[in-house]
Amino acid sequence: MSEQPPRILVVDDDADLRDLVAEFLGANGMIVDSASGGAEMDQRLAVNMADLVVLDLMMPGEDGLAILRRLRKPGGPGVIMLSAVGDDTDRIIGLEVGADDYLAKPCNPRELLARIRAVLRRRQDGGGRGGPERRFGMWTLDVMQRALERAGVPPVVLTDAEFRTLSVFLDRPQQVLTRDQLIDRGRGIDSDVYDRAIDVTISRLRKKLAPDDPIRTVRNEGYMFTLPVQP
Repeated sequence: MSEQPPRILVVDDDADLRDLVAEFLGANGMIVDSASGGAEMDQRLAVNMADLVVLDLMMPGEDGLAILRRLRKPGGPGVIMLSAVGDDTDRIIGLEVGADDYLAKPCNPRELLARIRAVLRRRQDGGGRGGPERRFGMWTLDVMQRALERAGVPPVVLTDAEFRTLSVFLDRPQQVLTRDQLIDRGRGIDSDVYDRAIDVTISRLRKKLAPDDPIRTVRNEGYMFTLPVQP
């Protein structure tokens, strides 16, 4: 039996761009739905859950960031943000809220396709070593769902960058890692965005692992994950 093609949902209020992206992705072996905004997106997802949502940032009514916050939950789709505003601040905000990747509009359709495939591949293979769960302290990382679990609290969903960074720490616990090592060992093909967001990524990880944050800053050297890790 052949593998089911990935299902992509394109959410953008620009009908021409939405149709162009949908046509290109469909011609490259993906099942594509489209929606003009958040309400229509909800209708589409109620019928067919998407593997990944290509989401415009600037839309009338409910904007892309508000929609992104709703999508970030255990088992939710991957999200790639698109925005006509392409400075670093907007990229970081999108990644902070939970986007797996970010592209400035207008983007090359082939680059978007490559980014989609990369995010889907990382979500499928879990991006780390050691099996479906990894344990440290009171926490369990569900590799497939990319969620941190701890007794008595709701699961904490990780963005793609957060997951990759944490995976590097879990592969090398109790070792000092420089910022460059974290970037190099955690990078994907979307490393340009990831490089610029590494400081924000570590800060967000620390907040999600509070109150027993195991990431320590080693002055003039880098960072250390202080807890032992069970595969």
